[in-house]
Amino acid sequence: MIRCFSPRSFLSSAVIFPLGRNTLHSSAVCKVHSVLVFGIWVRARIAVVASSMAVLACSKSGMEQVLVENEEVQQVKLLDSVNDDFGGVIVELSEAMDLKVFASMLKASIALWRSQGKRGVWIKVPIQLVNLVEAAVKEGFWFHHAEPKYLMLAFWIPEGSHTLPANASHRVTIGAFVMNKKREVLVVQEKYGIFRGTGIWKLPTGTVDEGEDIRAGAIREVKEETAIDTEFVEVLAFRQSHKSFFGKSDLIFVCMLRPLSFDIQKQESEIEDAQWMPWDDYVAQPFVQTHELSKQIVDICKAKEDETYFGFSPVPIASKLPDQKSYLYLNDRDLKGSEVRMSLTTQKYIF
Repeated sequence: MIRCFSPRSFLSSAVIFPLGRNTLHSSAVCKVHSVLVFGIWVRARIAVVASSMAVLACSKSGMEQVLVENEEVQQVKLLDSVNDDFGGVIVELSEAMDLKVFASMLKASIALWRSQGKRGVWIKVPIQLVNLVEAAVKEGFWFHHAEPKYLMLAFWIPEGSHTLPANASHRVTIGAFVMNKKREVLVVQEKYGIFRGTGIWKLPTGTVDEGEDIRAGAIREVKEETAIDTEFVEVLAFRQSHKSFFGKSDLIFVCMLRPLSFDIQKQESEIEDAQWMPWDDYVAQPFVQTHELSKQIVDICKAKEDETYFGFSPVPIASKLPDQKSYLYLNDRDLKGSEVRMSLTTQKYIF
């Protein structure tokens, strides 16, 4: 007789009797079923306690499980999963299925993952399978984040507070300072947003896209809003703020770019007007004079033009993606000629 009580064992809360044995547990009802034990289907007498219980057996491959619940034996297929780097598993749903079938598969899979000592569980639900979310939520999953085509659910198996990373907490935006040789700065008036209809001329701004470098985002935003081609020079400064966009924090990087073209064509969908504006006229705007952040940016930009201030230039470094580079932004001027500068350009740093 094999007796297994631990949730980490192949069978829990059950007694298996080999064929030919007539011994019965005094408090159990004995039934004969085919059970998968260590990857082999065998005929066995299973003593099922009268009260409701769940018994789990699994193959070595983890592809099938047997659930015994309320004296019923059911073969259940597991959810396909891969291990993550932190002791958890990731499930990517792709096939349509009945809600009850999914609920059974999820229960069996969680039981197996728990027996294996897994920690976090991630389920990626494509938008076309959103009907399955209800069953997962009933098992204790919560919404982690959503993208246009999928919802990510999360679950924590161990007791106590989870240590899963939170959803992205910041939005990254840029402000572009572009000045020509006439000391004219590139400015726009927006059709929408808080500056709509105010007559305020402002620097081009925008949000950096997913997977886009700050330098590339700044060049793109200027091109989209004004059709001006530019070359990225450096990050002059950045500001962090909170509760900005649906409760997320915001990082705005003020970037200096050098113009490569000069004929403006405004973006009809977003921009009311755009021009090259004399620097002194831009600075003289009442809003710029009274708005603390704008005043600080004006002081930084003026100091940069006077060559008394130096920002952070992008230095390409190795990335974990083989076909891409990452960028480390640093005060390039003060490092030129030093051993530190040499190490940054010759050694491989992975970020």
